[in-house]
Amino acid sequence: MRVERMSNEKFKIFLTFDDLLDRGLTKEELWSDLPRVHRVFSDMMYDAGVELGVELNGMLLVQVYLLQAQGMLVVVTKSKEEIDEDDGYLEMKVTLDESKEMIFAFDDFEDIIQAGLHLYALEVHQGDVYLYNDLYYMVLDDESIFHLDAEQVIALLSEFSSASAVTSHRLIEYGQPIMEKNAMQIIKRHFSPS
Repeated sequence: MRVERMSNEKFKIFLTFDDLLDRGLTKEELWSDLPRVHRVFSDMMYDAGVELGVELNGMLLVQVYLLQAQGMLVVVTKSKEEIDEDDGYLEMKVTLDESKEMIFAFDDFEDIIQAGLHLYALEVHQGDVYLYNDLYYMVLDDESIFHLDAEQVIALLSEFSSASAVTSHRLIEYGQPIMEKNAMQIIKRHFSPS
């Protein structure tokens, strides 16, 4: 579990699916076993509060984004609503959203080329590539890989890169677009040996 403060009232937690399993919860149970999810999230909030040196009580707004290959991004905002309860009372309003995209970070542009050529061979033609904080990011949405097993794509890209918790919104806002929309076609056209 990785915790990062965004402001005095907001922080984010990134968990891999292994972190989630270590806490006794599977991806599927997030949608069905609400009492268990609440217990796990309460424990996570306590751990995050200890790590950040913040006492969490009152109302927390918790937004959970399931990232297909990466794990889970949890954004927690302390509500300004006053709750007349004993100290230590914690209430969470949790919303779940599942990402429709995969985002991978590459150290080297050559790795982007190799991954792109392999994806093109699997008939993946779309995707975006960005440069952000000295790393290259490849963004694939569900539509571009609908004909493949997601685990197959994750395994392939893991040979060249690592899954990233950076969102496409951040890349669009702050990153430099290198290839947009049809990244694999562009890679094939410009970098294919044949």
